[in-house]
Amino acid sequence: MRRRATAATLLLLVAALASCDKMANQPKQLPYEVSPGQTSNPDLAPPAGIIARDEQPPPSPPPVNLPLLQRGQERFNIYCAPCHARTGDGQGMIVQRGFPAPPSYFIDRLLVMPSQHFYDVITSGYGAMYSYADRVAPADRWAIAAYIRVLQASQHANVAQLSSDEKAKLR
Repeated sequence: MRRRATAATLLLLVAALASCDKMANQPKQLPYEVSPGQTSNPDLAPPAGIIARDEQPPPSPPPVNLPLLQRGQERFNIYCAPCHARTGDGQGMIVQRGFPAPPSYFIDRLLVMPSQHFYDVITSGYGAMYSYADRVAPADRWAIAAYIRVLQASQHANVAQLSSDEKAKLR
């Protein structure tokens, strides 16, 4: 009799364990999941001006002046010119040695990009380019972005708009 009770208890225990399922596998709505019939969850977007604890506010560019551009040229020649070339055409020494060519700064897509794009690419990398966040200080990233704008403007400058003194310097 005692064996039957033990066997029955054991059988009930096995059946109870087999029928249990982890709560994680049960159907439920997740915190940011859209309910059936709902097109979007209005609670997803944080209120305006809210920044996550780990997130930094977006950096703002400094005013462009001659010292900033000179610093940008210096930093560009150190960090960017090996791949992008000093002229920004994407044919630097690294490319001449067989590495993939980066895009020229003079293509239409990059001519219309805001300066923030260049800052972000230096910070996070893009395509084959890795992040320079640990090598280039944020102020220098803005200086490089400003210098890239100068390179772009130099390639699309209209010679007819130059003064006679400036034209003489070009010769």
